[in-house]
Amino acid sequence: MLFWLILSSGCGYQLQATGQPMHISIPSMAIPLMESPSSNIGFEGDFTKMIRREFISHSQVPLVSKEKAAAVLIGKVTNIKTEPLSYRVTDNTFDVTSSRWLKIKLQAKLVDTTTGKIIWNDPNMEEKASFAVDSDLLKTEYNQRRATKKIAQLLAEKIYLKTMGRF
Repeated sequence: MLFWLILSSGCGYQLQATGQPMHISIPSMAIPLMESPSSNIGFEGDFTKMIRREFISHSQVPLVSKEKAAAVLIGKVTNIKTEPLSYRVTDNTFDVTSSRWLKIKLQAKLVDTTTGKIIWNDPNMEEKASFAVDSDLLKTEYNQRRATKKIAQLLAEKIYLKTMGRF
């Protein structure tokens, strides 16, 4: 009997339909192209694609055009920077960067299109990933692009959780 009493008393958590946001109804959503200061061709598209993919693969909220959406995710990359992570010493005793950190900062908010009310806002989302620096510039660019995609995935997961896993 005590077992059923404890079980029925509840702990504050509740079950929900998979892929539906908690404590809010979002019948449809738009994720327009993220803005960024990057001069790399395709950066904004790759970044936005990762965020859209996160919602498509995990949620039941349909992604539609901005004009038809009940909520719009507005995002802007505000800062992209690299910093040395490790060095190697050459024969001439010069320090050469062998790996770098790529750090990306993002502002993101979800807006109810009917009321204009901000559902959530985070002006300081930030992630970082390391990448190898090679004497071949193409390899370094490839490694940096992979780090960018990793960061975009990490930020996409954060955005998804802010939208869908609200407590």
